[in-house]
Amino acid sequence: MVAVIRAAGGVVWRPAGDGVDICLVHRPRYDDWSLPKGKLEADEHPLAAAVREVAEETGVRAVPQVRLSSVSYTVREGFPKTVDYWSMRYAADDPSVEVDADEVNGIRWLPVDEALRLLSYSHDVRVVRDFATLPLVTAVCGLVRHAHAGKRSAWTGPDTARPLDGDGRDRAAALAPLLAPLRPAHLVSATPLRCVQTLEPLAGLLDLPIVADSALDEPSPGQNPDEKALSTAGRLAELAAAGTDFVACSQGKVMPGALTRLLDGNGKGDYHTPKGGGWLVAFSADGAVAADPL
Repeated sequence: MVAVIRAAGGVVWRPAGDGVDICLVHRPRYDDWSLPKGKLEADEHPLAAAVREVAEETGVRAVPQVRLSSVSYTVREGFPKTVDYWSMRYAADDPSVEVDADEVNGIRWLPVDEALRLLSYSHDVRVVRDFATLPLVTAVCGLVRHAHAGKRSAWTGPDTARPLDGDGRDRAAALAPLLAPLRPAHLVSATPLRCVQTLEPLAGLLDLPIVADSALDEPSPGQNPDEKALSTAGRLAELAAAGTDFVACSQGKVMPGALTRLLDGNGKGDYHTPKGGGWLVAFSADGAVAADPL
């Protein structure tokens, strides 16, 4: 069997007049215009690779928002290749990145219609058309479930004080560099210690405080789970309405119901989330528009 080449990239956009421009790159090796993308490094998460490759090929820091179509094709050397794409909001130029002119020797910001005409490949055209169907994303939430904290039955203290175990601390450390490219303005956590601790490596990386918020807690004994899910969904929507990106840590008994209510027909239906897992939730002015697993 021939191993599939894995790559990732983005449709990077920025406001322009009454619409948006997107970024295309020219590669001298192929004399083509394409979306910025590149191969995954060993054990690299596709989302992290997409952010890194966009920076390396464009010199731009971009915030991932919605997962777009993945494309598969055969490269000139005869190997199968799959590329995962995200829509990405331009955040800033990155002066620390020097674009390799042997890889990319031209960058153009164009309205979607002009970009569609310039792109060299039909698979890139499909991705951009996928992007063009999205409403304007106004905020993104990295919503994660707390990492592993051992067995509840083995903990003798109050459950809210149960800390992460070794595996949980490792997972929390691994989540930090994956969530940091969201460039969150604030971090919000359910009140149990294990939830706060899940965000601590990210807080240290970004030098941000963690705000504990009981609206993200799982239902208390005797509380109606549906009412709690609705309350949690409302709080997340309220945070997103401020128009800034954020990361939130919640609990497994409330997240599936809250996401179901947030998406209201725009989602995939099954929001079961493993410990230390999460979602990239995108919001428009009218509410949540997509939730993609991390």
